[in-house]
Amino acid sequence: MRVLSTPVLSALVLSAALALPMAAPVLAQEALSPMINVTGTGTVEAAPDIATLSIGVTTQGDTAATALAANSAALEAVLARLTAAGIAPSDMQTSNLSLNPNWTGYENNNPVISSYIASNQLTITIRKLDGLGAVLDASVADGANTLNGLTFAVADPKPLLDEARKEAVADARAKADLLATAAGVKLGKIVSITETMAGEAPVPMYKAELSAAPVPVVGGEVGMSASITIFYEIVE
Repeated sequence: MRVLSTPVLSALVLSAALALPMAAPVLAQEALSPMINVTGTGTVEAAPDIATLSIGVTTQGDTAATALAANSAALEAVLARLTAAGIAPSDMQTSNLSLNPNWTGYENNNPVISSYIASNQLTITIRKLDGLGAVLDASVADGANTLNGLTFAVADPKPLLDEARKEAVADARAKADLLATAAGVKLGKIVSITETMAGEAPVPMYKAELSAAPVPVVGGEVGMSASITIFYEIVE
């Protein structure tokens, strides 16, 4: 009878220990129950209660100083009108201030500056939508001459988003039930739930007129959407 030396026995034990982790995933995979993987979606819509308006003031002057001074004066008039309309200072923010020469041609092969153009943008959060049209009209009258965008939203989207999540889970369950019935099996317990998307959904904005001001403005509805992926075990 051959007796193995201590180093040989140690090597065999180590080899067996290294082989066990490699075999474990295979055994786990073989023991894994069959599953149904479904994704449900949900969208909840509501009337907006805030709007974000982006306007701008662009002025022109013979010199850089006159163009900038005219721009500042026009923007101050717009800010004063907005403040008088009840817009809080914290709901107004200026951005993208620029001052550029206006090149109009060449003279003796040299570029000619005919004037200077100054521009500034103002982003406004409007929390009383019934006055949105009047605010926009007044801003233009006081010197705002560019409109860069108008969006609607809800101030607190969490309740809408939670309802969208509930709808997404219900939609996923309905799909899973349909698939299980068609396949002739039964659903077991839930293995995992994953939220794959949640946020604002694009909804056409043309339903509700918000103001009778000279500038017609409609708010429509905004929506919150959620997408939920659920893994169900299959019970044979």
